[in-house]
Amino acid sequence: MQINAAEYDEIARGIFAPIYPVIAQQIKAKTGITSGTCMDIGCGGGYLGVALARITELSVCLFDESRDMLGLAKQNIINEGLESRVQMMEGDVHAIPINDQLIDLVISRGSIFFWENQPQALQEIYRVLAPGGIAYIGGGFGTPELKKQIDIQMTAQDPKWPEKVKQRMSRNNADKYREVLRQAEIPDFEVNQTDGGLWIIIRKVLWASC
Repeated sequence: MQINAAEYDEIARGIFAPIYPVIAQQIKAKTGITSGTCMDIGCGGGYLGVALARITELSVCLFDESRDMLGLAKQNIINEGLESRVQMMEGDVHAIPINDQLIDLVISRGSIFFWENQPQALQEIYRVLAPGGIAYIGGGFGTPELKKQIDIQMTAQDPKWPEKVKQRMSRNNADKYREVLRQAEIPDFEVNQTDGGLWIIIRKVLWASC
């Protein structure tokens, strides 16, 4: 799907800006992973990965198939003074160009809805997770209150926004993703859907001891 990077980024760093620190805190609290390696898949301008880097000691890889998006992410990294811990990688989630079991935490907000082959992409994410690693994937606005604020602002820009959100959520519900995860043969997952969004948690099982 072709996205106008500049237009997308204007919304991300404007209307959507308040949600990234909130979601980053939720990821930190839910996963308990604060060090090691993190990959932000479909990172866009890198706002979620950067927000998580600010509150942890994680080394973060911002991963996106769009060079334009990564160009914006690079500037965001520089602005935050995080060049030593936040890097970038161009690639496709359906064939992540790294070896198995290297990533402690995979995060992704808003990207899964556009993956052409969701089971394959989730298999790739599971492949790159280290034993004991966790993936936190989905879409949302942090809290119901933040969602209401964003709905008001987005509707002022686009009167069709409420209908677009309704249609997207009807196509992307918890039952659908439970089935997608089963198709991907992911052994340990949970799917949580609330007013604040829909999130998939995947845990990579530790190797059994001999």
